[in-house]
Amino acid sequence: MARILIVDDDPDLEETVSMMLEAKGYDTLAAYGGIEGLDKAKSEKPDLIVLDVMMPDKDGFAVCEELKGNPEFEDIPIILLTAIGQKVSTTRYSHSGGMATSADDFFEKPVKPDELVTQIERLLG
Repeated sequence: MARILIVDDDPDLEETVSMMLEAKGYDTLAAYGGIEGLDKAKSEKPDLIVLDVMMPDKDGFAVCEELKGNPEFEDIPIILLTAIGQKVSTTRYSHSGGMATSADDFFEKPVKPDELVTQIERLLG
């Protein structure tokens, strides 16, 4: 079964998404920041990455671009998750920033679990 890396600095969200995916038969890996997520993506080569945008050490946009810019990892689908929609006026992030990345999809938090699973299944084909 496919392995999915979940990168989010919110352990509760990571656990919720992991439990939902494991119930569908996926193996999950966790990372709690952008740098750890990048390291895990490189060492574990997951089949798909669910990546938070707003993290204190390295944001998801930078992680996404680094992975998508590397031929070894460019084919790994990446879904960005973010609460930017609720905080866009108080952060340096923007919707256009998310759309300008090479991410394969972009979900607003709070994410609807069934929609996320449907998109993961579609991307893993």
